[in-house]
Amino acid sequence: MASPLSRRRSNIAIGALAFCGMVVAVMFTLMVPIIPELPRLLSVPAEDASWVITATLLSSAVFTPVSGRLGDMYGKRRMIVISLALMIAGSAICVVSSSLPLVVLGRALQGCAVGVIPLGISIMRDLLPAERLGSAMALMSATMGAGGAAGLPLGALVAQFADWHMLFLVSAGMGVAGLVLALTVVPDSRVRAGGRFDLLGAAGLTAGLVCFLLPISKGGSWGWTSPLTLGLFAASAVVFLVWGFVQLRISDPLVDLRTTARPQVLITNLTSIAFGFSMFGMSLVFPLVLQAPSATGYGMGLSLFEAGLCMAVGGALMIVLSPVSARVTGAYGPKVTLMIGALLMLAGYGSALFLMDEIWHVVLAATIVSSGAGLGYAAMPASIMGAVPTSETAAANGINALMRAIGTSTASAVISAVLAAATVQRGAFSLPSQNGLHLALIITAVSATVAMIIAALLPRRRRRPEPARTRPDGRAEAVPTRPAP
Repeated sequence: MASPLSRRRSNIAIGALAFCGMVVAVMFTLMVPIIPELPRLLSVPAEDASWVITATLLSSAVFTPVSGRLGDMYGKRRMIVISLALMIAGSAICVVSSSLPLVVLGRALQGCAVGVIPLGISIMRDLLPAERLGSAMALMSATMGAGGAAGLPLGALVAQFADWHMLFLVSAGMGVAGLVLALTVVPDSRVRAGGRFDLLGAAGLTAGLVCFLLPISKGGSWGWTSPLTLGLFAASAVVFLVWGFVQLRISDPLVDLRTTARPQVLITNLTSIAFGFSMFGMSLVFPLVLQAPSATGYGMGLSLFEAGLCMAVGGALMIVLSPVSARVTGAYGPKVTLMIGALLMLAGYGSALFLMDEIWHVVLAATIVSSGAGLGYAAMPASIMGAVPTSETAAANGINALMRAIGTSTASAVISAVLAAATVQRGAFSLPSQNGLHLALIITAVSATVAMIIAALLPRRRRRPEPARTRPDGRAEAVPTRPAP
C-alpha cells in the first residue's frame, strides 16, 4: 500500500500526464475550423494547402513508434519533454508565418507530440502500484478522444473572434504548460531497455509509412488508380517486407516483431485499427449533419462552435467512463471491455440510421459512439502491457497508437470518398446527400462490428502487468509475463 505522500505525488503525476495528453489531442483539432479557409489564408491552391494536414499525419505516424523505442532506451519522461518541445517549436513557427512551407514544417513538428500519450501510459506502468494502474491508464487513454472533442469548440471560438494565428498561440501556450508540468511533477522512470537505437530500422519504417499513408491521404486528389497512388502502395509493400526481414535478424530492432506477433498484441493492434476507423467516422459524419443547412433535408444549421459543443458531450463522457473501463477490464479482462466498447459504437451508429431528425438525436448517437470508443481505447494499453516485458512498454504502446492512426487515416479517405461520390447541389454549394451519409454510417457500423469480432479472438485468460524490476544500473530486467489466476 502506497503511503499518503506517495499517493498524493502519484495523483499529481497522473493529473500532469493526463493534461499533457489533452494538450496533444486539443492541438490536433484546434485548427479544424480553418481547414476550409486554408487556401485563402495561405494564398495557395487547395491541393497545396492540404499538405498542412498531411504533414501532421505523416510526422505523427513516424515519430510515435520511434519516440516509444527511444523512451524505452533513454527515458520516457525525457521523450515526453522532447515531444512537447517539438510541438511548441512547431506552434511558434505557425504563429509567426503565413508561408505554406513554414506552416507545413510547423505542423509536422506539432505531429511529433502524439507519442506523449503512449509514453505517459508507459511511465504509469513503471511508477504506479498495480491497484492504481488500470484507472490511470484508462484516464490517459481517454484524453485523446476527450481532448479532440474539446478542441473543436475551442478552435471555433478562437477562429471566430481572433486572427487564425492565435490558434497556434493557444497550442504553444498549452504546450508550455504541459512541458513545465512534465519537468516539475512527473517523476522519471529508471526502467531502461538498453541496446543501440536502430537507425536503419527507423529509416525503413519511415519510408514504409510515408509510402503507405501518403496515397491514403492524397489519393482523392491524385486519383485512386493513378500510377503515383498505386506505385506508392506497391513501394510500401516492398519496403515493409524488406524492413520486417531485417528487423527479425538484428539484435536491437526498432520493433520487436516477435513480440508484436504474439496473439494478444497482434489481435489488440488489429482491433485498434477497426476502432480507429469506426470512431473517426463519427468525427466526419455527425458534425457535417449538425452544420449542414436545413435545406438539405437533414441538416441542423448550427454554427461550427455550436456543433463543437454538441460533440464535446461525448468527449467529456470518455473521461467520466475511464474508471468504469478500468474496473471492467480489471474484473473481466480487456477482451470483454473491447467487445462492449465495439457494441456501443455499433449501437450508436445504428441509432443514427433511424434517429437523426433532431439535434438531440445526433448528440445521443455521438455520445453513445464516444462512450464505446472511450471504453475500448482505455482497455487497449492493458491488453498490450499484459503481453510485453516492461522494457518494451513504450515501444509496444507506440505501435498500438500507430495502428489507431492507420485506422483513422483510412476512415478519412474512405468516408470522404463516399461522401464526395454522393452529393446534392444547394445553391453554390455541393453537399453530401442523405443517402451518402447513411452509407457512411453503415460503413462505420460495419467497422465497429469487425472490431467486436476481432476482439472476441483475444485469449480468454487476461494477463497481469508485471511490476517493474530494475538492476542496480537502472536497466530493466527481463520479466516474463504470466496469466492472472
